[in-house]
Amino acid sequence: MSTDTTKAANAADGTAHTIVLVGHGMVGQRFLEALAERGLTATHRVVVLCEEPRPAYDRVQLTSYFSGRTPEDLSMTDMAFIEEHGIELYVGDPAETVDREAKKVTARSGQVFEYDTLVLATGSYPFVPPVPGKDAEGCFVYRTIEDLLAIEEYAKTRTTGAVVGGGLLGLEAAGALKGLGLTSHIVEFAPRLMPVQVDEGGGAALLRTIEGMGLSVHTGVGTQEIVVDESGAVTGMKLSDGSELATDLVVFSAGVRPRDQLARDCGLTVGERGGITVDEQCRTVADPHVFAIGECALAADGRVYGLVAPGYEQAATVAATIAADEASFTGADLSTKLKLLGVDVASFGDAHGATADCLDVVYSDSRSGTYKKLVIGRDGQLLGGILVGDADAYGTLRALTGSVPPISPEQLVLPAGSGGGAQLGPSALPDEAVICSCHNVTKGTIRGAVTEHSCTTVPEVKKCTKAGTGCGSCVKVLGQLVTAELEASGVEVDKGLCGCFSQTREELYEIVLALRITSYQTLLDRYGREGARGGDGCETCKPAVGSIIASLAPTIGTSGYVLDGEQATLQDTNDHFLANLQKNGSYSIVPRIPGGEITPEKLIVIGEVARDFGLYTKITGGQRIDLFGARVEQLPLIWARLVDAGFESGHAYGKALRTVKSCVGQTWCRYGVQDSVRMAIDLELRYRGLRSPHKLKSAVSGCARECAEAQSKDFGVIATANGWNLYVGGNGGATPRHADLLAQDLSDAELIRLIDRFLMFYIRTADRLERTSTWLERIPGGLDHIRDVVVEDSLGICEELESLMTAHVAAYRDEWAETINDPEKLSRFVSFVNAPDTPDPVVGFVPERDQIKPDLPLLSIGMRPMEALEGSAQR
Repeated sequence: MSTDTTKAANAADGTAHTIVLVGHGMVGQRFLEALAERGLTATHRVVVLCEEPRPAYDRVQLTSYFSGRTPEDLSMTDMAFIEEHGIELYVGDPAETVDREAKKVTARSGQVFEYDTLVLATGSYPFVPPVPGKDAEGCFVYRTIEDLLAIEEYAKTRTTGAVVGGGLLGLEAAGALKGLGLTSHIVEFAPRLMPVQVDEGGGAALLRTIEGMGLSVHTGVGTQEIVVDESGAVTGMKLSDGSELATDLVVFSAGVRPRDQLARDCGLTVGERGGITVDEQCRTVADPHVFAIGECALAADGRVYGLVAPGYEQAATVAATIAADEASFTGADLSTKLKLLGVDVASFGDAHGATADCLDVVYSDSRSGTYKKLVIGRDGQLLGGILVGDADAYGTLRALTGSVPPISPEQLVLPAGSGGGAQLGPSALPDEAVICSCHNVTKGTIRGAVTEHSCTTVPEVKKCTKAGTGCGSCVKVLGQLVTAELEASGVEVDKGLCGCFSQTREELYEIVLALRITSYQTLLDRYGREGARGGDGCETCKPAVGSIIASLAPTIGTSGYVLDGEQATLQDTNDHFLANLQKNGSYSIVPRIPGGEITPEKLIVIGEVARDFGLYTKITGGQRIDLFGARVEQLPLIWARLVDAGFESGHAYGKALRTVKSCVGQTWCRYGVQDSVRMAIDLELRYRGLRSPHKLKSAVSGCARECAEAQSKDFGVIATANGWNLYVGGNGGATPRHADLLAQDLSDAELIRLIDRFLMFYIRTADRLERTSTWLERIPGGLDHIRDVVVEDSLGICEELESLMTAHVAAYRDEWAETINDPEKLSRFVSFVNAPDTPDPVVGFVPERDQIKPDLPLLSIGMRPMEALEGSAQR
């Protein structure tokens, strides 16, 4: 029976039960999912009143909007889920009043909804200190997507911003302002940043790192007044120490308060400091028909929980209670791992050492900004800890909290390679250890997903258990557990490139580089699987190894020309003829047009070539001109004319750099702040011909308006008033992904150096046919690891990466220029080896819109055109 049919039947016999949910944030959405998991959406009418103009989105990742994610990317609401379960979702229509006696809720639109069960998930509101000028033009809070949109718009005409509050959101807001090109200040009343999460030592480490990023931090002072000009706009702040701070934008991020006014107005009991008072089932103490969950609820243990994980537990508790199952919420783990301005900060358990007679084990390195503290009980139990700068061990340490670790605390905090450090793997964790605190998923549950539900990948385990689908801090440990369990179950985790090689592409790259191997056959005979040695290889590894050798050619001492000797036999179809094969057997020609800039003379040459050879002409989204319809034997003739006019191969056929798009930048545009065309040309000429695991695309925008769409590229550059912001890991296509901010306010030299490192590290470590977007999400540590490697040089390989790129740039040669000057190479450009002067009869065209298009009936090989048409008609 369908959801709607069941509800209709229940309504007919008078058993229909209506649940009204007020608020549709992250916790509200989790409550809906919990109802669906228990089958309650099939038997109950569910009404949701959402105040914001958009359904639930990931507020935890709110700041990622400034790194390129769109509001749609942040959405947590699958409308197919809403429709499938018959949920009535009213967006932008919050509850205004509750009549508990009549059990009715009135929305802002005037609609009235009767309820049997009312669930309040109204969340919290930003606390704004009651200082003069707090409502002035230029003052904002940092809570919703709409807040961020308003800040972004206002910041376009401002130069300096200040954030009131040095907690989690305050630091994120300060980073966002800096990313928008503003000089940024942080004002925190407490003596240190993030006073709730870290202690004095951790705060000091965090302070040093953040100040090193160019942000100004003012701790131990409060805001006394917001100074405004005659028009009422912000011009500065007066602080409690008597100093003044010049700023023309202020963001208040001084904490939150429970949104409990709706509950107060209808007579529900609230706590002295706010929060709707509930019992262990999250049922309000004043009304058994009303529940409260999330940041608006004062839980049975007397706490208001501001983290998403406790809210999820409360949502699950209420769903279970409605289903008449036993469940309770008596408190939650407040452990958290955060990424603030690129700095890892984590705290877990009794982080501040409140337990009697506990001891601290501390490691601090002010040079690297690393601070680690473990709190140990008298019996050796790990009670909690704080990690700043290096939180890789967070997942394991949190899971070990409450137990005696198998190694000494000193070994747990010392860095690897220091002589005393040791790393604990997943095997050290007990099955009852909670791996995902957002969804309360234990190690045993994850193991069961592998052994009992046949999950073999992290995405499959995520879908089965929900682990890793919340804040994401447990994904690294999750991957380790899945691999360990597969291996323990006797499942061979073959990470080899293909049936010929047991090594990964990354391992083969290292072998080729270290041993200077210049031949595919040598590599296969020495390092291939036993049964593959002496053979011909396969279509998986041949182009992959060919790409590795081509990318390393100048370093290992061989030719980078892909049609030289053995290399020619390793190439994919397109590389065989240095052109893209089209659907009717013809080829396309794509000359390089760096940065999209072209002279009238060169445009005329392209037009004349297209006219003389009868080619279809199209301007692409990559700011190039594609010429379609060339026969294979025409390719050298066409390219001879293009090369003579100064054109080079655009490498549209190869796994290499394609284009670097640009807007016109400050040269022509009144909004431009840097010369984006010059930078795009410089980058395209530097990286042209660079062979990589997959194609590479780039763009340079001259201002934050982003006309070149740089955030949809493998590496994108956006100009700021202070230099350039570098984004990486984006792509369009079937699975689009916005690029992530890697570094900001870079000089020309700094930008090029980081791109050099990023590209060579990608080429070195990616799998075959793996775009940078997929690579970035797959590689352990993700963007944080990549930033550590290419910005901080954590592996000590940046000099080598730069050297490899320098060698590539110095050795670059245009493939088509080499080809047309070598008779031996030209001999391959024929349709039939035994009849080199005979064109392929299947390649034909018909007119369309004053150009040509493929004559598709000719594709029926062996048939004359009329026979093909007749056969088609008969079918």
